[in-house]
Amino acid sequence: MKIVVIGGTGLIGSKVVAKLRQQGHQVIAASPDTGINTITGAGLAEAMNGTDVVVDLANSPSFEDQAVMEFFQTAGRNLLGAEINAGVKHHVALSIVGTNLMQNIGYMRAKKVQEDLIKQSGVPYTIVRSTQFLEFLKGIADQATVGNEVHLSDVRFQPIAAEDVATFVAKYALEAPINGITEIAGPERFALYEIVARYLRHTNDQRKVLSDGKPTYYGGEISHSALVPAGKAEFGTIDFEEWWSKQLQKA
Repeated sequence: MKIVVIGGTGLIGSKVVAKLRQQGHQVIAASPDTGINTITGAGLAEAMNGTDVVVDLANSPSFEDQAVMEFFQTAGRNLLGAEINAGVKHHVALSIVGTNLMQNIGYMRAKKVQEDLIKQSGVPYTIVRSTQFLEFLKGIADQATVGNEVHLSDVRFQPIAAEDVATFVAKYALEAPINGITEIAGPERFALYEIVARYLRHTNDQRKVLSDGKPTYYGGEISHSALVPAGKAEFGTIDFEEWWSKQLQKA
């Protein structure tokens, strides 16, 4: 099977590419660095030739509201148009749990537009909504830091390891399209401030984590349950302590 992984050199993409190649599939790791650009359209038609499945893991280089919206609109239209022309049989996209519940946040509005473009394209699809990655805990702490304090809320949070995300994405890529949304999450649920505080302790970071009680996330107010699956979901197997031990092994 020929599979094109958009964003195939990134955190999740590189893992997905490796897993699919290990199973004997012909996999193209697509990114601007490899000559395939979803924004300009360069290399897309050639990459799609004979392709069975496209896995879209691309992310905007900017999180500014207008820039991220333009990225997902342009990339989505170019990519899906090339897939339609080539007769691609399955489009798999990675999205975010709670996207539809957080439309007051610019990034989530852009992800919802991406999802809608996929649904309306006519290409058979599977949208995989994931909870936040354990790998992003530092970034969450950094964006909430004021002085030596990290101000975070007690919203429910169920982070998943990138390795588990890649395993799920690779699995869905080889299955039949569901023409719908499926959700994945980590095996443990926390209050957001609690897991960030644990992470900072493990890294000997002296910042103090404070729960200010405001249910906010990247500048937008959200419900306490927006970041965790509402119903049926598949759960990864790597918990925080196992994930952390693997980070130490890489160091």
